Amino acid sequence: METGLVASVEQRIVEQKLADTGDVMIVAVSGGPDSVALLHVLFQLSRTYQWTLVVAHVNHQFRGAESDAEADFVAELAAGLELPCEIGEIDVPAYIEEASLNGQAAAREKRYEFLHQVADKYSAQRIALAHHADDQAETMLMRILRGTGPSGLVGMPERRREKKVELIRPFLRIYKSDIVNYCAQHEITYCKDSSNELRKYFRNRIRLDLMPMLKQYNEQLPESLNRLTEVMQAENDYLDGETDNVFRRIVTFQSNICRLNRSDFAELHVALQRRLIKLILNCLCLERERLVFTRIERVRELIVKDQMSNQVLQVDEQVYIVREYGSIQFQTFAPDPKPYAYEIRLASNEVNLPGMNAKLIYSWMPLSSYEKAIPDDNGDVFLDLDQVELPLYIRSRRSGDRLEPLGLNGSKKVKDMFIDAKMPPTRREVIPLLVDASGKILWIAGFRRSKHAMVGPDTQRVLHMKLVLQKHT
Repeated sequence: METGLVASVEQRIVEQKLADTGDVMIVAVSGGPDSVALLHVLFQLSRTYQWTLVVAHVNHQFRGAESDAEADFVAELAAGLELPCEIGEIDVPAYIEEASLNGQAAAREKRYEFLHQVADKYSAQRIALAHHADDQAETMLMRILRGTGPSGLVGMPERRREKKVELIRPFLRIYKSDIVNYCAQHEITYCKDSSNELRKYFRNRIRLDLMPMLKQYNEQLPESLNRLTEVMQAENDYLDGETDNVFRRIVTFQSNICRLNRSDFAELHVALQRRLIKLILNCLCLERERLVFTRIERVRELIVKDQMSNQVLQVDEQVYIVREYGSIQFQTFAPDPKPYAYEIRLASNEVNLPGMNAKLIYSWMPLSSYEKAIPDDNGDVFLDLDQVELPLYIRSRRSGDRLEPLGLNGSKKVKDMFIDAKMPPTRREVIPLLVDASGKILWIAGFRRSKHAMVGPDTQRVLHMKLVLQKHT
């Protein structure tokens, strides 16, 4: 078994080019069986491949004396192999409070930060991590439970470039039982981490409770999940390549703008549409973990739907998408608001509003229905349709606009009303005004209504209009 495991790891390193001859390699050693076995295997292979190994350990100070004992154990282990050893002491509990992260996320962030510091100090090309096949299967199950797409089903990569160093996982095809057997046959001692038994951690609950339960239905579940990662890695690589080709073919990219033609995008398969949106948003520095499915789908629908020609969507505080006729532009700055005007058509029941990330919903009703309706402050307006000059329009503010507010004598400049209300200048240019054919302003949507076209006992037809703000997702 022992020669089998070393040979398997060596074959994988060579086939996947996980390391080159003569590399300086940082080996992350926690003191547990996985990392100690990894160090043992790499140490044996280092004679053949002239690797320079450096042991790195992080004392997270989670478990007091137990954590200190692990650090001492790793230092002695490295000394016995005559390898340099770097011990990092990090007060992770304090960092958790400071960064508002959960324990495992905070520990991981600080651990990787330290490993990169050690790699930089020794000019290393590789950082070797001891994640194994059972870890991979657990990761897959966690992602499936939380919700993921094809790119999430690739699991942890065997190799990943980060900050000029390659992170490698030579044990990713080796199962825990083989690692423990290897340690037993070589009489390799290691530490047991008591926190691995704490069910407050999601991964531990997966490993201790859910995986054994699911194995009742499929004894080979970890192997099945790992086969799925292998299939998805290949398919994800292929689709990534196709997406790169499409990006180069149809997207014009500048430092803070990506532009494409809507017709080119609409011809793509939906899988490529979604991936292209992700790629564009990544190019504009939106972090991958923030690109949830609902957000991607909302952007895709904005592009492909046969709705109005011009629209603006704010993806989040960083990225805006401007649709103008056949052109789609992704940009990292707020677009200048443009004047607009739309006719309220009897055949429809809503108008999308550019720049405001909102829409107006409207309906016609008899007086009897109005009497049962519950208005929502300034978000709703009810008008006597026979007292207005049709057609009605929704438009942006214009210079000189005046409103005769309900409850006040005379008229007031719309601009002055906005200033009095301390409305931001960018919002003033996009907030919709409802006007009739004579140009009379009936309602500033979501803000104030005029005294005209009030519904009364003699009203026959009522127009109900409501401003609906669309939340970011």
